[in-house]
Amino acid sequence: MIEARHLRVLRAVARTGSFSAAARELGYTQPAVSQQMKALEKSVGTPLVVRVGRGVRLSEAGEVLVRHAAGILAGLTAAEEELAAIAGLRAGRVRLVSFPTASATLVPAAVAGVREAQPGVRVSLTEAEPPESLAMLRGGDCEVAVAFRYPGRVTELHLPLDDEGGSRRQARAEAVVEASASAAACDWSDLVVRPLLKDRLVGVVAAGHPLAGRGTEDPVALAELADEQWIAGCPQCRGHLVDMCAEEGFAPRIDFATDDYPAVLGLVGAGLGVTVLPELALASVRSAGVAVVPLASGVFREVVALTLPDLAQVPAVELMLDRLARVPVPSR
Repeated sequence: MIEARHLRVLRAVARTGSFSAAARELGYTQPAVSQQMKALEKSVGTPLVVRVGRGVRLSEAGEVLVRHAAGILAGLTAAEEELAAIAGLRAGRVRLVSFPTASATLVPAAVAGVREAQPGVRVSLTEAEPPESLAMLRGGDCEVAVAFRYPGRVTELHLPLDDEGGSRRQARAEAVVEASASAAACDWSDLVVRPLLKDRLVGVVAAGHPLAGRGTEDPVALAELADEQWIAGCPQCRGHLVDMCAEEGFAPRIDFATDDYPAVLGLVGAGLGVTVLPELALASVRSAGVAVVPLASGVFREVVALTLPDLAQVPAVELMLDRLARVPVPSR
């Protein structure tokens, strides 16, 4: 019989690539991990790992079992949480993963709402951008993920030709990875989706920029910024910026790339470039020295809370989703 504790050990071995690293991650001894792996292999009747040097890799059977382990463990977590909820939510746990901007604006009020409604529910927070946050959700490492995507974005895969030096082969590999990550971030078909808000994108320029005075009656077209130096954010946001600019007939000259919004605004305020940011980002940081201008394109991103179908009926998870949906939209 396959036991849940054995599956958790197998997933740790698959993630870390060795029994000793898995033991450190789980807080076990290395012999304990080895014994549990032997017990699991005996249960399934076939080897699950193959030794390679000082580490191990999964056998074909191991890969199959790991692929199913996430769903099995998610189902067990759902059962455990529902049983705890029978006692009136005196116990329970919600592991929340959120991208940083939402952590600063939406999450605090939502977590406070959960604590007020049910003090016995424990909520923990980890920060991660999609697609990493979605991988954590699907992998059983959290119950709720606050994520975003840009509607209608289609990832096009442009692969450079191989060359003898290998530089283009590396570029091809990087293009494949980036396209796969973007597709994963935008595919929510297997998840329960709770919409939170539509986060409008705006232009941000230095306070003394010629376009700084433009208002909603005269929004700025991106093409008016075609000759500017640009500052870009996370990989998904950067890809969307390139797509937006391409629709207006130019490729942005991206001189700076950082996920840190205070750094972005500092660079803009110093006159080193322009950028496009979600309004939610501007609500979480000071924006002295910059001017916010509306964009003619009217683009926005969807901000949502996500969970797995097996977890959606767990009362503590349902409460977390409800409180996230109730948070008023922050204003800058």
